[in-house]
Amino acid sequence: MDRYGKTWHGRHVSDLNATAAALLGLLHDGPATGGELVAAADERFGAFFSVTRSQVYRELPALAKEGLVRLGKQGPRSSQQYVIAAAGKKAFKAWLVSDAGPDHLRSPLILRLVHAGSLTAKQRAALFDSARAVYSEELDAAKAAVKAAGDPVTKAVADFGQAHAKAALKLLDTIAAQ
Repeated sequence: MDRYGKTWHGRHVSDLNATAAALLGLLHDGPATGGELVAAADERFGAFFSVTRSQVYRELPALAKEGLVRLGKQGPRSSQQYVIAAAGKKAFKAWLVSDAGPDHLRSPLILRLVHAGSLTAKQRAALFDSARAVYSEELDAAKAAVKAAGDPVTKAVADFGQAHAKAALKLLDTIAAQ
């Protein structure tokens, strides 16, 4: 990326960050509160793109300030709906067609494995067992998603999820065997 974050390998990269783009994409389905967006992101994106409540609640006011979303109806317990604005639809479309830029991996498992040397053998074994259980569940879910996929893109993403879970399990098995 250049120092302005506008190009990567000479190609245009959108100014919209991935979290903002994810929220704008979800808001295409209709108005939603921050909590509803967190739940929708978890359901739609699964393990590949997680958003935390704090990210969502930090990003929504910024999107509103930029005119990309507007406030919708006030809900119970002071919940606030957000609605995508025309400018938000335009910014989202520009993000979709811009170059993706580098793909950043943020894996809590990899972070733990990098620092696993500071654990006892028993603690490392527990870490591996726990991670193996999580990725086994992800593999099962990905297999089900492949079978349920209704279109080629959804199937390809589910296949990727399956390959990712298999790779993580292989990594854990390789480390455990050493």
